[in-house]
Amino acid sequence: MYQSMNLSFSSNLNHRSLLKPRSCPGISARARRSLHFNPSCLSSDPKSDDSPPVNLSSKLISLLKAVPNWSDGIKERRMQQKRSLYTHENWVRHRSSLRHLRHVSSSASSRVILSLIPPVFFFTTVAILIACYNSAVDMDWLPSLFPVLRASSLPYQLTAPALALLLVFRTEASYSRFEEGRKAWVKIITGTNDLARQVISSVHGSGDELVIRDTLLRYIAAFPVALKCHVMYGSDIAGDLQNVIEADDLSFILGSKHRPRCVLQFISESIQLLKLDNSKIQMLESKMLQLQEGIGVCEQLMGIPIPLSYTRLTSRFLVLWHLTLPVILWDDCHWNVVPATFISAASLFCIEEVGVLIEEPFSMLALDELCDMVLSNIDEAVESQKVIRRRITAKKRLDGINRPSNGWLKSSSK
Repeated sequence: MYQSMNLSFSSNLNHRSLLKPRSCPGISARARRSLHFNPSCLSSDPKSDDSPPVNLSSKLISLLKAVPNWSDGIKERRMQQKRSLYTHENWVRHRSSLRHLRHVSSSASSRVILSLIPPVFFFTTVAILIACYNSAVDMDWLPSLFPVLRASSLPYQLTAPALALLLVFRTEASYSRFEEGRKAWVKIITGTNDLARQVISSVHGSGDELVIRDTLLRYIAAFPVALKCHVMYGSDIAGDLQNVIEADDLSFILGSKHRPRCVLQFISESIQLLKLDNSKIQMLESKMLQLQEGIGVCEQLMGIPIPLSYTRLTSRFLVLWHLTLPVILWDDCHWNVVPATFISAASLFCIEEVGVLIEEPFSMLALDELCDMVLSNIDEAVESQKVIRRRITAKKRLDGINRPSNGWLKSSSK
């Protein structure tokens, strides 16, 4: 409801701003008075009758939008904060019996609760106004033609299960999108690590071959970072990739229209330059299919929300419910309709807000730590490859020395 009010005031302001008074030389004042309404030929007199309403409406708009803009700003800043993966210590704290006290004490900084301030404040104010009006009518402060606003609670009793099911289905649909995004990124991280492992184990050359391999590994580590910046608002891909790939490659990627696919093209071309058998090259190319599918899933989740008719129906149902709630509860609660409306709005709009937040899943996942983990895993695999290969070669040589002519290993006597 408050959003529709803001939109109506905004459209009114835009209409007036397009009609800003300007002087029209060559047209007399009498002629201007006889003309019909013309946006390009309005008087610029500072004492015009239109200037006070414009100033008043602009002040009213800024006043009405102050609280929503403040809460939305806090929510969007929290959405861009980096998430962290859970450790054993985090799970112990998560299961702690003091978690309820901790959660209640942090309510003032919760982005979900802060985002509820505009609707809850609006509907509580409506409940106060209705309670004041009904009290004034009951005390005969108003003429008898003003009726008490009351209604039967039967419609609410019949529609309460429908509202509950609507909220449950809305939240469940949002969580299914969150789960789909999580599974997509699990496949992306797994496919990236597997592709890097195959490259490290397949390339055994030296010189240019190792240079191409190391460059290819950097491109592989850059892919999840590019995809993360592609699906998350406010990401800095230049800052995230400046220590991963070279500057000339980074400038080329930044200039491309689709950066994750550009990184995949770098990976594919680097694989073709490796001196490997066709079977190994085809195997490496097939690993990239998993990464390509990850791009498709992430873009679908980002570009296709839950059907807007469903979201709008939920919002309209909640608004209509709480606008009429004080009228329904007046006979039973009287002034208690104010806390009852506050509790109902805070509870139901909180459920709806959670569904909206998790509908876009990528800001809820620890994508930055997952990308850093891929880079650290690749660096560790490259460093440990030579050590592991030497150990296996030494065991093979020792096995050839200790193996007798019959092919059985000699058992060591104690």
